[in-house]
Amino acid sequence: MSKDEPQARWVISTVADVAQARKLAHALLERRLVACVNIAPGATSLYRWQGRVEEASEVLLFAKTVASRVDELERAWRELHAYEVPEFLVLEPAHVEARYLRWLRDETAPVP
Repeated sequence: MSKDEPQARWVISTVADVAQARKLAHALLERRLVACVNIAPGATSLYRWQGRVEEASEVLLFAKTVASRVDELERAWRELHAYEVPEFLVLEPAHVEARYLRWLRDETAPVP
């Protein structure tokens, strides 16, 4: 991978249900902020919220993008996400196969 290649990023989040996951994923794909969103239903989250321990069924989202789109993606995530405080964790993979990285770059390139 050359230095001028955009670096892949993986964003992890949750939403309340599959309908919200699909709506969010479609909006982000339409804006070309992500190349792919995996939707994984069936997660159980235990978390602390407003001084209490809560438990909820949620849907995990794994969104693939490039480093140059993360700031705009985060703004859109806050705008479109139904939660008051949406999870937005950005991971940097240690290695990404070259053809996959090219596809990722091409699919997240802003349209002039």
